[in-house]
This record gives sequence, structure tokens and C-alpha cells, in this order.
Amino acid sequence: MTLHVQLAWQDPQTGEHQSVSAAQSIAFGRDWNQLPEQHQGQNVTRILLTGSKVSRFHALIEVVQDQAQILDQNSSNGVQVNTVPQSVCLLKTGDRIQIGSYQITVTLTSARPSRQDSVIQIPDPVVSDLVGSGESVNSFPPPCFQARQVDIQALYATRLPIEEIEYVAVGAGLGSFVWVDCLRLSGAQTHQIRALGLEPQPYARYQRLCLNSQIPPHERLRSNSDSCPDNIWGWPSYALREAWRSLKKGHFGEGSKRLWQVFAEPAFAETYTPKAGNVFASIDREAARIGWPEIYRFGRVRSIRQTQDGRYAIAYSQGRGQHAFLVARYVHLATGYPVIQFLPDLKQYRSQHGDFKSVVNAYEEHRHVYQFLEEQGGTVVLRGRGIVASRIIQRLFEARQRNPNISILHLMRTPKPKGNSYGKSQRGVKNHFEFQPFNWPKACWGGTLRTLLEKMEPEMRSQLLDQWGGTTTADRADWQQIVQQGIDEGWYQITFGKVTRVEPNDQGKPVTYIQGSQLQGEMKLEANFIIDATGLDGTVKSDPLLADLVDHYSLPLNPKRRLTVANDFELLELRNHQGRIHAAGAITFGGPYAAVDSFLGLQYSALRAVDGLVTARAPGVKRLDGLHSLSQWLRWINNQTPS
Repeated sequence: MTLHVQLAWQDPQTGEHQSVSAAQSIAFGRDWNQLPEQHQGQNVTRILLTGSKVSRFHALIEVVQDQAQILDQNSSNGVQVNTVPQSVCLLKTGDRIQIGSYQITVTLTSARPSRQDSVIQIPDPVVSDLVGSGESVNSFPPPCFQARQVDIQALYATRLPIEEIEYVAVGAGLGSFVWVDCLRLSGAQTHQIRALGLEPQPYARYQRLCLNSQIPPHERLRSNSDSCPDNIWGWPSYALREAWRSLKKGHFGEGSKRLWQVFAEPAFAETYTPKAGNVFASIDREAARIGWPEIYRFGRVRSIRQTQDGRYAIAYSQGRGQHAFLVARYVHLATGYPVIQFLPDLKQYRSQHGDFKSVVNAYEEHRHVYQFLEEQGGTVVLRGRGIVASRIIQRLFEARQRNPNISILHLMRTPKPKGNSYGKSQRGVKNHFEFQPFNWPKACWGGTLRTLLEKMEPEMRSQLLDQWGGTTTADRADWQQIVQQGIDEGWYQITFGKVTRVEPNDQGKPVTYIQGSQLQGEMKLEANFIIDATGLDGTVKSDPLLADLVDHYSLPLNPKRRLTVANDFELLELRNHQGRIHAAGAITFGGPYAAVDSFLGLQYSALRAVDGLVTARAPGVKRLDGLHSLSQWLRWINNQTPS
């Protein structure tokens, strides 16, 4: 008889029990469009999982000759069967499959399957993109979304919930929050605005990335925070607020130090950065003040389309079988970084050898690394030399205070004897780290370089950004002392070379084989752990929602493979009569502003976008002139709702 595979699991967020039965292949992943060619056109049950630890096409269960086997599809975080990592594994009744945060129980029967070719959305609080859900690939979004412009009556004909509103922020993260904040300060009311996303706290994903990269609430953010996402006026700044709290407690030395940093940075004092917990607390206060809880809606955005009446239709899902539409005239896209960037050789190692403990990414949860080292000691190979790498080194240094038998092999592709230069400016370099107090030259934020970038053509912008930016590390004296101490004492070493392969040794530890320019043959680096600190992937095609939008409307991408935006961050190709779509954050990098993913960059793009809405005579908003701005600042100081 034909073998059928029954899968059952409990929703990790809602606790709801889910199940599916199928007699054909079953695909798991974040994007059902990512099935390989050999499975296109076949009957495949597709279970759509969204999560930061789920790949676009993660795993496949095949039923062959009355046997079921699961195959890892070169995923970033692998598949476990009964807690054991597996690349290929025969399944039996009672087995438990773990993919990301989900544990799925297997039952093999000859019973008739309950449904076929289905797609199920699995909510996960740790999601990295805004992929939607649906019980069937063909049921949602509806067929009318295949058109270039959607007929509103066709949406109503679906009998799904529809809300018509003026402003919608897609993402509901920090970029959305700052835009909504600017709208509220400019006169828009809460009932005119919706923010669609997956977590009610706008900083939730940013906070998670901070925690994973070893920045707890009491630690300072690694990059400059030249503005406050809760306060567009920037005064009082985080430094002044922190100094005031210290002075009130009688900690005059600490308070004076923060004030000195503000007035003397970066020439005579180290650049000030706020504590992570202080930033999140300030956003909580502002979110309550502007009515964010009333504005926010939980939803996974599936697709965005122009409508025939000059607006935009947004198809989103709130859970299994719960679909709805928002129709708005003004849309803001701030979806953040779609995925964690992973070096290809390390991704291949994890996929081939099923080792997800020894090889980790700095942005994924990896506390076990430090726990192991503090208990038993060991060696870490570190890849990447930017801001995140600097924090990982500091965290390993802290672990050495408990166990001195910890060493770091820092693998860099090439030496860095000299920093980038532009005009008469030259970045400093020490121990092959390129230092810069801010993640971009100061003039990029609001000075001459910002003005210059706005005037340039796309190709010249790309060249300028390459000269001004690149991988830099915050110029922090405490961290530089740690590196120098490690070099002097021998527990921190820098090695250069091109990785040829990564393989496990006889003890199962990862060994990195490298080829340097001066080496004859290969050199191997043995370690207990490898940490990839190379960053995040912000390319548009990595985000299924944006990829769909780009493909459907043939939108141009800039040389950095991000969205092409005007100087006010509008996507001009998507203008729909009076309707406007603006964007912000990493998805606009390569455009008119350099530091797009910084606090100040998010505020700058939001202010420019809202100014564009004022020019377009969007309802309920007016320009923040001097008097209006002052009155709103006074209301902020007194924690009063914007008027």
C-alpha cells in the first residue's frame, strides 16, 4: 500500500495544534517558490515556515518505495531528527524533526491524506522577513493580484476583511516606527495610520540581534548613535540623559565623563554610544506617547499591488487561514535586513557535516560557545573584522577572566596596512583594523558629503560609498587595549589567507584550511569553534516580498542591488496618481544617503518622506516649521500626546 506521512506540531507562538498528511514529497522553507527544478510541476505538499533559522528551501521529505526520508537542502541551520543533526535520514513513526523553532512529530501510515499540495504558515516570533501565509498557494493572495493594477471590487469580492486607510508602514520595525513618529508629529492621527509587522515592539528584532552579537542591555551599542529614534530633535541626547541620571544619583565622575564625551568627541574623547537598554526604554516611552499599540497590526505581508483608483493594496496574513487586505494611498517600506549573511564555506560545512554547534554566526543565538569556553577553555577562529567582530573579541576576553585557557585565531583575507582615504582625509589603522568614530565620515550625515551624494549619478554614488565606507571598527580605547593585550600575551593572533575548505578532524572539531599569498601549500587552523562575524545581507532579492514587488513592476535596482529611490526616498516607478511609496533603511543603500541603516539615517529618510507627503498634500499632515516643531518638542518633554 502507498505510504503516507502524517506530521503534527504545536504552534510555538499560539500553542495551536497543526497537522498535515500527504502521500507525496513535502517541502519545508520560507519561500514556496524556491522548490528546485526537479520538483516544479509535481505534487508537493509545501509547509511554509518563517523564521530567522529557516532557509528559503530548508528541507524535503521524499516518499520512495514505501520509505520516507528527509533531506537537508543545504540550509543554513540544518535539520535535526531526534536531536541529532542529519543531512539525509530515513524516518519512522515517532521521530521528531526540528527545523528552526518547530518540532514536528512523524507518523507513517497508509491512511488517506487529508489534503494535498498545501502551504501552511508557521508563526514564529524570531522571523527575519515578512513572508506571508496561506492554506493554499493558489488561494492567497487571490488571482486579481496577478494584474498590474488591482480592481478594488475584486478585493471585496473575495469577502476577506478589508480596511481602507491613509497611511501604512510595512515592517513595523525601527524604520516604520520613526516614520510613524514623524507622521504623528506632523499632524496625522492614530486612526489614519497602520503599521504591519510581526512583533509589537518596533525594536524587537534589533534587540535580538544585539543580544545574539553579545550586546546585553547594560552594554553600549558598538556604532555611533548620533540621534535618538524616540526624539527627532536630538536634545536632550542619550548622553545628556545618562549624565543627568548619574548626577542625580551623586555619581559626579560618571556624569561628567559623559558630558565631556559630548563636547570633546571625537578629537579629544572617545565617541559616545548609549547603552542598549536605555535606547529600548526610550522607544517604549515614545511608542506609548504616539499611540503605537493602536497603530500596530500583526501581519505577514504577502504582496503589494497598485490599485486602479490610485492607491495600493496590501495582502497580509495573521495566521492559518486568516487573511486580509489593507488599502492605502501612502505606503512606507522598511523591512530591514532580510537575512543573516553567512560565508559560503561555513554554510557548506554546516550542511555537509550537520555541525551547527561548532560553526556559528555572530547574529544567531550562540551562548553555548561562551559557556563551553568558560568551563573547558578552547580556541576560536573568528572571521570578519568589523563592529560585530570587535564585540565578539571583547566577549571572549570577558570569558578569559573565568578561564584563561581561551585563545583567538582571527582569520582575515588580506592585511590592512592603510585605511581608506578621500581627499585629505585618511582613516587610521592599527593591527589591521580600520578605525572610524562613526560608521561613515561625519560629513555624510548632514554635511557636504551628503549634499554631494544627492547630486551624483548611481554609478558615481556607488564609487563614493566604496571610498567613504567599507568595513570599519569603532575607535574605542578599551577594545584596542584588549586586542593589544591579546597580541602581547599570545592568546590573540591574526592570520591571513584564503579559505580553501573547512572540514572536521578526527575529534569532530572544525579545521580551516587556508592558502596565503606567501604560503607554499596549505595551512590549517584547528579550533573548537568558528564564529562568522561578517554581517547581514541587505540585498533586495533576499527578501521574497521585495523580490515579488521588483519582479512584478520591473523596478530598477541601484548598483548596490538595493531599491532605486529619489532624494526624498520615494520609489518613483511605483507612483500611482496621488499615491506614493517611500522606503527606508538597508534596502535603500546606494541611494542619496550613506548611513541609511543608522538611527539618524532612519530619521533623515522619514523626515524627507514626510516632507514629500506634505508637498503632495497628503491629508492630515503639515510641515514641521519652527513654531510647530517647538510646540511638539514641548509636548515630548512633558510626555503628552502629539497634537
